[in-house]
Amino acid sequence: MKELIILAHAPTDSVNDGFIPAARRLGLPVVLLTDHADVHRQHFSQAGLTAYPSEIIACDVFNPLAVIGVLTCRQQTPAAVFSNSDHLQTSTAIVADYFGLPRKDWHVAYRAKNKAEMRSRLRSRGLDVLWHAVVCDSTGLALVADEAPFPCIVKPREGVASQQVTLAHDRAELEAQCAAVWAEQPGLPLLLEEYIEGPLYTLETLGDGKQLCVLGGFQVKLSPPPYFVELEAKWGTGLTAAQEAQVVDMIRSFGVGFGACHTEYVMTETGPRLIEINYRNIGDYREFLLQDTLAIPLFEIVLRLYLGEPLPQLELARNAALIRYFAARSAGRLADAPEAFVNRADQLLLSYKPLRSVGEAISLTNSNKDYLGVLRGTGPDAQRLDVEMDRISGSLAWGIAA
Repeated sequence: MKELIILAHAPTDSVNDGFIPAARRLGLPVVLLTDHADVHRQHFSQAGLTAYPSEIIACDVFNPLAVIGVLTCRQQTPAAVFSNSDHLQTSTAIVADYFGLPRKDWHVAYRAKNKAEMRSRLRSRGLDVLWHAVVCDSTGLALVADEAPFPCIVKPREGVASQQVTLAHDRAELEAQCAAVWAEQPGLPLLLEEYIEGPLYTLETLGDGKQLCVLGGFQVKLSPPPYFVELEAKWGTGLTAAQEAQVVDMIRSFGVGFGACHTEYVMTETGPRLIEINYRNIGDYREFLLQDTLAIPLFEIVLRLYLGEPLPQLELARNAALIRYFAARSAGRLADAPEAFVNRADQLLLSYKPLRSVGEAISLTNSNKDYLGVLRGTGPDAQRLDVEMDRISGSLAWGIAA
C-alpha cells in the first residue's frame, strides 16, 4: 500500500488530531519525517489517540535532499508528500517535484515564507508596493533607518505566530527593538516595513492548481501595539464580494493555486493591503473551527488534493463562528487553570482547550505563544453565539504565581 509522507517540525494538533486521522480515514498509512523525532514519539506513546503514524523517522526535514535520500531507500514511491508546517512548505514542494507528485510551486512557497521575498515579488508584479528593508545587524540598520517611514513594523523575515513582531514609532524605538532581537539571536534577518493601519482580515482558500475556491474569511482582533497578539477571530468579513475578489486576484497573481492558503490583509480606503501569505492551512485551532463551521471534511479535502484529486464542488454551511484566545498577562508558574470541556446546547457547539498545564512555567513572549487556552464556538445564530461566548469567557480564570 502506498504511503502518505508528512514532513513535520514541532508537534501540532493540526497534524496529530487533524491530518493523521484524516489520512487513516482515507486508508493511507502515514510516515512522519521530522527533526523532532523523540518529541513526536513521546506524543504518540499515549494510548487512546484517534490515529497514529505507522512510522516516525528522524530526518533533517529542512533539507529536501535529506528527505529525498530517506524516501528513495524505501520500497515504494509515496502516494503524496505533505506538510502543514510554515517552515517546510518549500522542502515539501521540492521533494514532491522529485517524485512527480502533486505539489505547490516551490518558488511560490519560498516567496510566501520569506516575507522580504514576498514583498519583492508583490512589488515586481505591481500588486502592493510597500516600503521594506532587510537588516541583519546595527550597521545594516544604520544604512536604512533614515528612510524608514514611522511607525514601522519590525519582524523576523521568516517568523511565525507574531513572535518578535513590534511597532516602532521612531528611530530610537526601532534601534532598541532590533537590538533586543539580536541580543538573543545575533544576525537574525529582520524585515522592516511600512505599517498599514486598519482592521485585519483573513482569506481562506483551497485550490487544485486549476480552480481556486474561497471558503471565506475571519475578522481578527489584535492586542494593542506595539505587539500583535491575536486575541479573537470572528467568521465572516462583512466585506463585499468585489473587495474579497481583489484579494483573490492578488494571491492568484502572486502564484497561489494549489492546496490550502491562509492570507492576512488590511482593508484600507484604497483597497486591500496584504500583510502575509501563509501558503498552508490556517492554524491556532481555527482549522478545526473552520471544519465545524462549514460542515466539510477539511483535512480530508486538503489531503485529496495532494493525492491528485480535483477540488470537489463544496457545499458550505452558513454558520456563525467565533474563537477567543486567552493569553498570559504575567510570567510565573501556572497554579490554577480551567479544564477542557465541550458544550452542546440550543444548536450551539462550544469547546475549551487548555494549552498550558498546571505547574508549567510561563514566560511572556508577547506573541501567540503566550496562549493559556482557546475557546471556540459555532452555531446558526451569531447573536446567541456571542452571548454564550461572553458568558463562558467571563467564567474562565487562571492563577499565575510569581
